[in-house]
Order: sequence, then C-alpha cells, then structure tokens
Amino acid sequence: MSQARVGILMGSDSDFPVMEEALNVLESFGITAEVVVTSAHRCPARTSEYARSARERGLEVIIVGAGAAAHLGGVVAAETTLPVVAVPIDATSLRGVDALYATVMMPGGIPVACMAIGKAGAKNAGLFVVAMFASKDPELAKLLDEYRQKMAAAVEEKSLRLQRKLAERTV
Repeated sequence: MSQARVGILMGSDSDFPVMEEALNVLESFGITAEVVVTSAHRCPARTSEYARSARERGLEVIIVGAGAAAHLGGVVAAETTLPVVAVPIDATSLRGVDALYATVMMPGGIPVACMAIGKAGAKNAGLFVVAMFASKDPELAKLLDEYRQKMAAAVEEKSLRLQRKLAERTV
C-alpha cells in the first residue's frame, strides 16, 4: 500500500461501521488512508503522539469519529495544524447530539470541521477531503465532477421510476 494521505481515527472499534463510510469514499477516489483506534480519554499520550507525528508521516488531513464526550477531534486538532474533520457518532442515549455539540463548540483558535451525525457525516467527511485534494488536483476534480453527475442522474432515474409507478395507479 502506498503512503497514507489521510488518517481516520475513532475512539473505539465499534465506531468502524460508521467511519468505514469515509474510508469507502476515499478508496473509491484512489486516496490512501490509515485507520486507527485511539482515545482522547483512555490513551491520551497515544492520541497526542499520533496527532503530533501525523504531518511528518505524510498525512495531509485527519478524519475523526467520536461519540459520547466527543473530545477526540478537539484533542487531535490541538496537537496538529493539519485539517481535522470530525464526525459525531450516535453512541449514547442522546443519539449523537452530545457529540455534535461537543465538536462544534471548539474554542476560537483550534478549528475542527464538523460533519453530520453518523454514516452520512462520515461519507461527507470523505467527500470533503476529496474536494480539498481536488482543489489542487485536476484529475481528482474531474472524478469528483463525474461522481456528482452520476448522483444527479440517479436522482432523475428514481424520479422517472416513481412517475411510472404513479401513472399505473388507479384513481
């Protein structure tokens, strides 16, 4: 495998079904990523070292998934100047709203981009990173344009199928 450009972090392996969405998007665009479990609370030294060494290891951005207290994104952002994109995870009875608030309430000076809660957020985190890279990579920009065109065509096809189904209804 070639050098990873993106780090994908999560606080627990149980977060992987959500964060896998980001990995799937990146891989579909040919962007390499490493996936690591680390915790802001249970292994803070490991988390800090990961973030501090990320740039020298060749990473360009870090996507972080965190639920419950959701401090992982902020801790990582405090230890690196690489862009950090957070995905709040539905891990508590508050259904991810606690993670969302903990992430978007970062103090001025330590930015963390925040996506939607859950799988949609993880997918969008991957697409956000693709868009960042595409701003300096014309081939990747072309692939992203094609992705969006296919998405739009799929919506049109769904509408046509629905219209045919509705036409078959008897009033």
